[in-house]
Amino acid sequence: MSSGSSDKSGLLGWRLRAARELAFVGREEELAVFHAALYGGGCSVLYVHGPGGIGKSALLRRFAHEAAVAGRPVSMVDGRMLEPSPAVSEAEAELGLRDADAVLLVDHFERIQGLEGWLRERFLPRVPLGALVVIAGRNPPDMRWQADPGWAGALEVLPLRDLRAGDARALMDSSGVPAESREPLLAFAGGHPLALLLGAAVAVKDGGAGRRWTPNQDVVATLLDQLVGELPSAAHRHALEICAHAYMTTEDLLRAALPEDAGTLFRWLRRLPFVESGSLGLFPHDVVRELLEADLRWRDPEGYAVMHDRIRTQLAERVRAASDVDVLGAVAALLYLHRDNGALAGFHGRHDEGEFQEEVLREEDVGTLLRVATAAEGAAAAGCAAFWAERQPEAFRLYRRTETGEPVAFSAWLRLAELDEEELTADPIVAMAWAHARATTPLRAGEHVAVGRLWALPPYRNSPLMDLIQWRVIGNCLRAERMAWSYIEIRHPNQAWGSGMRDISEQPRLGDDACTLFVHDWRAVPARAWLERLVAGPAGGPSAATAKLAVLSQTEFAEAVRKALRQLSRPAALAASPLTRTRLIAERAGQNPATALGDLLRQAIDGLREDPRSVKFHRALSVTFLRGTPTQELAAERLGLPFTTYRRHLTAGIERVRADLWHRELYGTSARST
Repeated sequence: MSSGSSDKSGLLGWRLRAARELAFVGREEELAVFHAALYGGGCSVLYVHGPGGIGKSALLRRFAHEAAVAGRPVSMVDGRMLEPSPAVSEAEAELGLRDADAVLLVDHFERIQGLEGWLRERFLPRVPLGALVVIAGRNPPDMRWQADPGWAGALEVLPLRDLRAGDARALMDSSGVPAESREPLLAFAGGHPLALLLGAAVAVKDGGAGRRWTPNQDVVATLLDQLVGELPSAAHRHALEICAHAYMTTEDLLRAALPEDAGTLFRWLRRLPFVESGSLGLFPHDVVRELLEADLRWRDPEGYAVMHDRIRTQLAERVRAASDVDVLGAVAALLYLHRDNGALAGFHGRHDEGEFQEEVLREEDVGTLLRVATAAEGAAAAGCAAFWAERQPEAFRLYRRTETGEPVAFSAWLRLAELDEEELTADPIVAMAWAHARATTPLRAGEHVAVGRLWALPPYRNSPLMDLIQWRVIGNCLRAERMAWSYIEIRHPNQAWGSGMRDISEQPRLGDDACTLFVHDWRAVPARAWLERLVAGPAGGPSAATAKLAVLSQTEFAEAVRKALRQLSRPAALAASPLTRTRLIAERAGQNPATALGDLLRQAIDGLREDPRSVKFHRALSVTFLRGTPTQELAAERLGLPFTTYRRHLTAGIERVRADLWHRELYGTSARST
């Protein structure tokens, strides 16, 4: 405990206090609340809480200074120095019980949190009116404070947040940070005071680092000790690392990476002072997130990669399973995992608290669609929007500014399995996409083409609105069934559109303006491979998973199956089969293509035994292709069948295998024909 005002300028303590006063920046709102209480117009108890290093102790020292200037007697109690017992605490805080002008400041209250009930029920009610008590700790107050009507006017709770950007810059100024190091330091530390001060010390020492500055491992370790501290177990540390890596953490996401005790660990995360709760789950303070990420990457790069892959697999599946309303959040969460990828730099907005909101198109919105489309792209574009809004209203989305409700953009995702003459002539964008698909690799039975359209008012074409629309496009692509081609029309191609896609050489025109069409063949590069290419970024390079696949017609596919069956015993010949470059084999990652094709053919033959009606077909295929019988005549003899009967069984069996594999080619290798 220290008393308020007898230090002399010749003492070290005076110099320390003066230096701290000079370094103090910001906190105007908190000081205003304290001043109101200090001069009799506010609360009797002020409860300040926030994560470690956020500046609670610095704020209490400033409160002590302000109280001393006002002529009030000041007592400071440090929870780190106390035994957690009522008797000891009351002895340390006795000034607050005997002087109506006293200002009692209790720091590091989390160390004696077990006394909270005694403080609320036994100690504070005996404090004289006029005295002021300030409590500061990492944890928010127990809900029983706010549930008690008696405390409604006597208690004020102040959550302490990061410094504002201007105050953070002022702190760097007072620390002497070189100009060239300020932006990278601010990018790392944000407005977190302790991170700023420690980073500033390193930046001043290594001033030549400039824009290459990053926190060294000493800074990371020190901040982790101060902000996070010792963790109960390795499982708790892993749970916290998952929380730092993911955009938002829910119990089911935690369970995907930590099957055991996910519920217990989630509840533990929820109570941490540097972890906050949002509408979509839990997320840590930005500095804690960056520190945990940097530490794990450096300490255990292999473990980091394993964790990343598990979370990505879970989030990719969540995109595919999400409802239409939830798909934006699911895509944002998936892309957030790749926030260090420069190609995805625009995907980092908080969609749940965003500047723009998405809605489905209602009948009464069509007039608004026409006004926005006309203002954005002209009368010709508005005519196309009206044409498709009448035929496919479910394809449209409306985007409004959250604050004002102003409609600023529309998008459409048109599904086209066939086009009539009117549709071909009404919209040159759709007509060119359709012509390109037909001229390259036409649609197979049951497939469709998707065409994405956008009408956005000019001020919003390079705003966070584009994130929202791109999330919708990516969600459409990852969730589509039987989509052969997608085309996205962009009037202003300088926008970061088309990641993982290419533009066609021809430029369709609407009125006087040329457009760019980004195109993707989903049969050649399926959704899973496209996602890998997207998140890998420009430096990711090609891989087996993302190599372009062969797109065979049904006739070409059938002939390739018949030929591959004849080559089952010759791996070198199988390796040349066009089937090794189809979706069938691409989705069997990690296997040699020829081996994977041979395994798939054998599995398809063996599968015929499951149906009693197909056993005879299985026998014909097995004797002919699996046992290496040199001639069909000998195969018929071994089966004890007339040659014509054998041939009929063999032909039917080949057709069953072909149909099974064609079904898997269209719908994925996990599908089986029925």
